Amino acid sequence: MEKLSVARIIDKINKEETFEATANDGSFSIKINRYVPYVCTAIHAGHHLRDELVEKCLHSEYDRWYEEDPYTDDFIASMPITLVGNDSRFEYDLNRDPENCVYKEAWGKKVWKRALTKQEVKTSLKKHQNYYKVTHALIKQLEKKFDACIVYDMHTYNYKRWDREVPVFNIGAEKINKEKFGKYVEHFNEELNKIQFREIESYSGINDTFFGRGYNLQFITENFDKTLVLATEVKKIFCDELTGDVYPTEIKYLTRQLKKAILNNATLFIREKANVGVRTRSRLLDREIDSDLFAIDKQLHTLLNKFELLNAINPINLDKEEKIFYKNKGLVNPSFHYKPIPIDPYKIKKELYSIDLQKIEDVSIQKMYEGVIDSFADKTDLLATIGKERFLYNSFRYFGRPSENDLRNAKYLLSLPPIPSDKTVNLQVGVKEAKEAFQRSFKDYGFKGSKIGVTSDMASDVMVINSEKKVLIKRNSKFSIKELNYLVHHEIGVHMVTTMNSIDQPLKVFNLGLPVNTKTQEGLAVLAEYLSGNITLRRLRTLALRVIAIDMMCLGADFVEVYNTILNDYKEDKRETFNLVARVFRGGGFTKDYLYLAGFTEIYHKWKSGYDLEPLLIGKTSTKYYNTIVEMIDREYLNQPKYITSCFQTPNLKGNHSIYEYIIDGLVYDTKL
Repeated sequence: MEKLSVARIIDKINKEETFEATANDGSFSIKINRYVPYVCTAIHAGHHLRDELVEKCLHSEYDRWYEEDPYTDDFIASMPITLVGNDSRFEYDLNRDPENCVYKEAWGKKVWKRALTKQEVKTSLKKHQNYYKVTHALIKQLEKKFDACIVYDMHTYNYKRWDREVPVFNIGAEKINKEKFGKYVEHFNEELNKIQFREIESYSGINDTFFGRGYNLQFITENFDKTLVLATEVKKIFCDELTGDVYPTEIKYLTRQLKKAILNNATLFIREKANVGVRTRSRLLDREIDSDLFAIDKQLHTLLNKFELLNAINPINLDKEEKIFYKNKGLVNPSFHYKPIPIDPYKIKKELYSIDLQKIEDVSIQKMYEGVIDSFADKTDLLATIGKERFLYNSFRYFGRPSENDLRNAKYLLSLPPIPSDKTVNLQVGVKEAKEAFQRSFKDYGFKGSKIGVTSDMASDVMVINSEKKVLIKRNSKFSIKELNYLVHHEIGVHMVTTMNSIDQPLKVFNLGLPVNTKTQEGLAVLAEYLSGNITLRRLRTLALRVIAIDMMCLGADFVEVYNTILNDYKEDKRETFNLVARVFRGGGFTKDYLYLAGFTEIYHKWKSGYDLEPLLIGKTSTKYYNTIVEMIDREYLNQPKYITSCFQTPNLKGNHSIYEYIIDGLVYDTKL
């Protein structure tokens, strides 16, 4: 961060330049990434004390930390305009007027071993004055530009001093014009009350523990009548105030929740008070990707862009083992072999965790990248243990296993009687016709550089290799016309669409894939089968049987037991049963396939309720990060998806029997999962 004089900082503000800087004397930092009608301040976040004052101070570092407001700068780091005090309030207190900002005694204790000299006091007062010069210039410019402004003045407090239950959040509103701004105080209080913690009773109060009598609020309110200051105290639940131990997870959670509360409140205030329209709250955030985020994204993509788990776990002796299995009358478990993995998994994990995600300023985006790194570390463990006993446990950790809800949905589908229209004799076509169908779909979407290959080393009939923009078809496969149609909509209409859209994004993390994107991607893909009019009960039964097979495997059943259960109890075709069970047991026990039904159930119910699916098409996304993705699109960090699944735009349900809507509506989506 560059260092600038106060005069230069003010000049930049007056010219409406975006910048990040620290005052020449280091006393405060300012960030303006975009001019918006709200500001966030953390005036007590600092801990620095001038060298000549350290030896004069009677208080230890911990004593000073105890009375400061640590991590309030983290709470507001995602916001486009921030002012942060870097010096300890023991040197001068920015929340006191100039006459009283340099303490002789604080909290009932003397501060200095010996009195400060006039020059030492003068130096501190100059810093105090400079901060408020910049504050004045900033608020003046924002009021001039927007005709209104709101300031979130963030603090923390030591709650163990109190002998009663105190709120997690407190808004000091004593000096606020209630007639003019009372509505927005109440609204912010409501937003803070929505923030809940698992093990802490949380509520927000107004004038409960503090009253908003600080100088930051006073100065701005006295000088600007169109600006509201919300002095907000946060209970120090994110640390042990008596020992100084810090709880990073709580800090991150608070930061994410405060970001949401501030944006919701600022949106309401700006819509009603400022002279600028705000369609979405995301429009109140930065519009340019910072260089650190670009660098981290590039580092991650360089490390992982050749990472292909699905290709690696395909047995190289699948056809041979199938023949041996039948020769042994289905009584001996297959012994699958795999290609050597082309990576050093331990090196990859080491490099993954060496990436400094703290440099990502926005807390929502940072959390998403944290999830990506953790998920690829888990996928690396999967790669490293292919063919070994530990593979199944690593699969549990990454993909999970079927829930009671998944089993209930699977059993429901498997209990359904045949649908007469599905029994219509359908012409079977082979690999040649399949290649032609996929090629036509490539052309319809306008894809360039996509390839089609044929291989024997696959458990599935068709698969997309993301890193190669390639569709693989299993040799000697046969397809009904309807089956081929749904595969085209599934593989090209979703998997290749999201692959090509991800290439078009400035951030390449969506080409790599968000955590467990399988559930969302396969959910979208099966929905495409339905919306294109190509769903069949046979297809739904296959998805359900995968859930049953995986559940049996998780409970300890081997290949032979699962095969015989599917074959005999559910009266399935011998070859299709082998392929289904091979998919489940490949690698050593691959639990991924239960997510097709779980993902479809989720995505179908979201689509039915009017949920906009298009943001999920920008790449290998996950509904878990839907709000972050939408926010990033709104902020122009991401491009709108260039390619849209055709049947999402124009559904063609006429190809489905009318009973399918009734059947699929019966799938239970547990929103708590």
